[in-house]
Amino acid sequence: MQLSSPIHEVKGIGPKTELLYHKLGIYTVSDLLMYFPQRYIQYPEPVEMGLFQVGHIVAFRGHLVGRPSIYTGGRMPVVTCNISDGNIKIQMTWFRMPFMAKAVKVPYDQVFYGKIISKNGRFVMEQPRVFRIEQYEELRHALQPVYHLTQGLKNATVTKAVRSVLESGIWPKEALPEKARRKYSFPSQKDALSWIHFPSSTEELELARKKFSYEEFLLFLVGVRFQKMQLAKVPNSAKVSDFALQEKLVGELGFELTKGQRGALEDIRRDVSGSGCMQRLLQGDVGSGKTIIAFLSMASFAQAGYQSALMAPTEVLAQQHYESLCQFLDSHGLPFKALLLTGSMGQKEKKRNRELLKTDMPYLVVGTHALIQEGVEFSNLGLVVTDEQHRFGVRQRDSLSRKGIHPHILVMSATPIPRTLSLILYGDLDVSVMGDVPKSRLPIKNAVISPQMRTAAWKKIYKEIEAGHQAYVICPLVEESEGVDAEDAEGYYQKMRAAFPSNIRIGLLHGRMKPEEKNAAMEAFSKNETQVLVATTVIEVGINVPNATVMMIENAERFGLAQLHQIRGRVGRGASQSYCILVNGSGSEDAEKRLEIVRDSRDGFEIAQQDLKLRGPGEYFGDRQSGGLDFKVADIYQDEELLQEASKDAVRILKDDPRLEKESHAEIKKRVQEYMKQRGEIAGL
Repeated sequence: MQLSSPIHEVKGIGPKTELLYHKLGIYTVSDLLMYFPQRYIQYPEPVEMGLFQVGHIVAFRGHLVGRPSIYTGGRMPVVTCNISDGNIKIQMTWFRMPFMAKAVKVPYDQVFYGKIISKNGRFVMEQPRVFRIEQYEELRHALQPVYHLTQGLKNATVTKAVRSVLESGIWPKEALPEKARRKYSFPSQKDALSWIHFPSSTEELELARKKFSYEEFLLFLVGVRFQKMQLAKVPNSAKVSDFALQEKLVGELGFELTKGQRGALEDIRRDVSGSGCMQRLLQGDVGSGKTIIAFLSMASFAQAGYQSALMAPTEVLAQQHYESLCQFLDSHGLPFKALLLTGSMGQKEKKRNRELLKTDMPYLVVGTHALIQEGVEFSNLGLVVTDEQHRFGVRQRDSLSRKGIHPHILVMSATPIPRTLSLILYGDLDVSVMGDVPKSRLPIKNAVISPQMRTAAWKKIYKEIEAGHQAYVICPLVEESEGVDAEDAEGYYQKMRAAFPSNIRIGLLHGRMKPEEKNAAMEAFSKNETQVLVATTVIEVGINVPNATVMMIENAERFGLAQLHQIRGRVGRGASQSYCILVNGSGSEDAEKRLEIVRDSRDGFEIAQQDLKLRGPGEYFGDRQSGGLDFKVADIYQDEELLQEASKDAVRILKDDPRLEKESHAEIKKRVQEYMKQRGEIAGL
């Protein structure tokens, strides 16, 4: 077995299981080794059976009272038994696990681990895990990995496979230069891989995580800096220098542009009238008015005779942008025409619009990333505007350049990254920052509540729906997960359907749904066919519903503050007062203090900076906050110092060896190429 060997060569992985791994993007032994846990479980110390909170995950010692019973309920075997510590009894229930009837031993004390619920006046623990006392004590002193899974694949299966590969002694080569490994005292590749999968302490995990975070930053930064070196050579073939129409449109908007919007327009004008192709990041806080800057820029290109393309992350948002753009053109009496191109359009309409793009007419086209793929031909594309969720990489630029096109690039981002970090992360782009919000927007009213106040929050949602508005409810999980004491979207959706009147339609949206199901859910909500949308953070971008006035975020403590600010930005887009309800599911005072920062501030950049101060080293539990930059291990906020160091090292490496041709850089060159390809970009090395 080699690192390049197919995954089925790992002991215990047969043809059916191999296909499940493929769904996770794991095809080789190397892929498996680099498939890191998404979080870790620290098993708690067992408590007395009477000292628990309903709805929380807990562990306690107890012994079997009587023998387990097994019956079939709806063609499903169900095992039940009662456990006692001598004072209190709790019912254990296992579904589809008939073997548990023999697994619970009599009369021995064992440890039972799971979530306590109240059912028909009794305390019940469903699907609990059962351990021998000595076995549980051993687990308690180590961190247990939890991997992102697909349906049909169990965490224990992945854990066993990873352990098998680690025990075989196959290690990837070191990508980092020896100088960097010594400078930062990083562990060896063998230790780092062992510790990130199966850490025996938080110290081991943090050392491994730091090494892989630095490595990921370095590979990314070497790649983007090399890209910028190549892009600097591309001449401006779509020069725009007349901005009289743009100024006329600004005067007709009916509102005054903010200082940030004005500055961004000036930066774009300077770029597109210069000698090289624009490569600019427009970084604006939530609600700062980035879209109008895109529309004004596209109008200038149309006036100059060039086509422009606005790429949205979802079909629903593309449709919304298209409708807004048509309204913008009509209201200002502009002679230009907008086109829409999405995958779900009818073939006849799609073919017609593709043919129109081949003409010399200066169309303003809106669509998803499919706009720049094979089958779409532009005659004179001058500008591409894209959301950071579809970060416009060299692969896309390369596909256009092969068609003879070198457009100006404007990347729009709402991720509140401090400017010092954005200059590093977007090293291939110039940066414009829009930090102010138009005065016409009503501030969102925020509240931090406990789970006990959930009923009151639901009443607020009901009241807003009665007033004709809509609401989002965000959960951190898709489905109930082993060892995670947090709300899941699927379970929450069922709870809300049971609690709300049948005339209130509730929708569900999460990342495991098929693309057409996701689009249907977003479209139904955007048309007010559903009044409540229960979702995961998949709604962070991709939908614009001005009629939505309530954002309720369950287990808000599990999200980064910058991410909470972005999610909150889905409301407050219309003329009505909007509300954001943050539920502190942990009850922790520290979590309360963090959430109060979001409650008390509207400034995403300030929130991001405050989060940096509060999040200490080693806080790897919870969601990373890198937004559309989508790092696998690294977190741009938690790992700011590592990012700064990796940036300096990337500059030094490329200055010393611009094409990474030295033998000492052979492995890093190979890894940069692989890494950028995985991200959908080309390093060009």
